[in-house]
Amino acid sequence: MTDAPFRFRAPLSPPRLALGLLLTALLAACSPQGGNSAASGTGTSGTGTASTSGTSSMAQTGQTGQAGAEATAPELRLGLFPNVTHAAGLVGVDQGLFTKSLGNTALKVSHFANGSQINEAFAAGTLDAAYVGPGPAMNAFMQGVPLKIYAGAANAGAVLVVQPDSGAQSVADLAGKKVAVPTRGSTQDISLRHLLHENGLKTADEGGDVTVVPINPADMPAAFASGQVEAALVQEPWGAVLENQGARLLVDEKGIWAGGDYTTTVLVVNREYAEQYPGTLRALLGAHRQAVAFVQDQPDEARAAVTRQLEEMTGKRPSDAELQKALSRTQVTWDINADTLAEYAALNQEAGFSRQAPDLGELLDLSVVRSLNE
Repeated sequence: MTDAPFRFRAPLSPPRLALGLLLTALLAACSPQGGNSAASGTGTSGTGTASTSGTSSMAQTGQTGQAGAEATAPELRLGLFPNVTHAAGLVGVDQGLFTKSLGNTALKVSHFANGSQINEAFAAGTLDAAYVGPGPAMNAFMQGVPLKIYAGAANAGAVLVVQPDSGAQSVADLAGKKVAVPTRGSTQDISLRHLLHENGLKTADEGGDVTVVPINPADMPAAFASGQVEAALVQEPWGAVLENQGARLLVDEKGIWAGGDYTTTVLVVNREYAEQYPGTLRALLGAHRQAVAFVQDQPDEARAAVTRQLEEMTGKRPSDAELQKALSRTQVTWDINADTLAEYAALNQEAGFSRQAPDLGELLDLSVVRSLNE
């Protein structure tokens, strides 16, 4: 998700600067909420959240690490969402796994609410890496943002729920209703459109009568309570929170698509940053694998870590029961099934967010993460 991916690079030439500004404007125009990013001092709940750790003299002076395969960056700027589908990232931050692995590279963590905000930050050159859905990652890549997917982070972990008094018994019954998704072009938006198409429905912008309403996931419980929307396709834990609030599960994580074997979150890195600092890339991916193992092997501690991070990022604290349900519907993993990712690219086209599928050979590189030991 840019031509100026790290703070200490020399100033851009006028043509490249103009290109970066153009990309920023185009991506911002595609976001229905004009998403807030860490670059503008606003984050998940409009309050701007960023933290820095691992500061070193290298980071302060702008010097790089060793040359060659072990070259490291002065700083890594990492983006995260307050979702269970980002559990690996949340645990990595909470447990200090990233800071330890990065060594002398300073870590700056910024919080975002959706993929549109992440894309804007990458285009503006204020992020180096992020956890994000495959939909926004593909769309940014197709718009020229120099991104590469270096690891998976989660499969499934999203559900479709309806108001408790809704008469909807199937997706076909959503005709004429308002359905919330995190943002236009998000992985959940693409999944919803596919479900609607399978059931003979279309969204209003496609000439149908289902209205898609972009709402930040952490704000969906309030939107449901006020009757703003009648349904939502949302990531965990907010699906579990909505259920606990009285919402009724219409489609579980396995019914959304591919029996639950679909990528919901990936770890992307600015390609230019990764090429210049391969040592930092390896350190990031090593910590990511450690965080995935932590979630898988220490579920109680992982839930506590995720809870702390969610509360810090949103001011909302899901119950332990909600987190247990949310994690039971989410597969935290560092790997990706490339076949299902290719199928997802086709769904992205079907939804109208891209004229063609991305070249996965250019977008996806799992060689580094697969070469690492936990």
